[in-house]
Amino acid sequence: MAVMRGGRSVEAVPDKELLSRHANGDPYAFAELVQRHRDRMWAVALRTLGDHEEAADALQDAFLSAYRAAGRFRGDAAVTTWLHRIVVNACLDRVRRRSIRPVVPMGDDATLDSVAPKNSDPTAAHELSLDVSEALQRIPFEQRAALVLVDMMGYAVDEAAKVLEVPPGTIKSRCARGRARLAPLLGHLRNQGRGSGVESAEEGGGTSA
Repeated sequence: MAVMRGGRSVEAVPDKELLSRHANGDPYAFAELVQRHRDRMWAVALRTLGDHEEAADALQDAFLSAYRAAGRFRGDAAVTTWLHRIVVNACLDRVRRRSIRPVVPMGDDATLDSVAPKNSDPTAAHELSLDVSEALQRIPFEQRAALVLVDMMGYAVDEAAKVLEVPPGTIKSRCARGRARLAPLLGHLRNQGRGSGVESAEEGGGTSA
């Protein structure tokens, strides 16, 4: 049964109100926020770091930071943007603290699904996801984060700019440079006639991202 507070179930409360309730001591509000946004935050962490254990640790760090920082939320951005920013920063902290080798994320069929072609052969599609994941770990973090948000998570450039706290032009530049770096790393996919969403974007969308 949904917990009732103020005449509404927790599930019906907007994100910003939930965050405010949490800051004011509501014991249920933050758990509801986590429940709503955990899957998408997990996707960002996993695709950015390319490793399940590192992503899980980063996500735990991010939610702990959000839990503690709720009282400082100014409300000038969406709660989801604020959470994404904290997750990306947690990922960056882990990259800075240790050298993360390119690791193949196993067992997550949805990873990089937006760059995998619609292929009737699930084995081929999974292999493509692994190829792209490995390639992503070989480009600079800032470019990787921009590509994850724009090309994989479907964020508009302006939204990604708010998450990463940089101008939209910087997002466009990072995406273009990241795609250019990925192209030679994924060239063998083109030779096999498979292509990839990231590589295709580099070919035709370098100035529109």
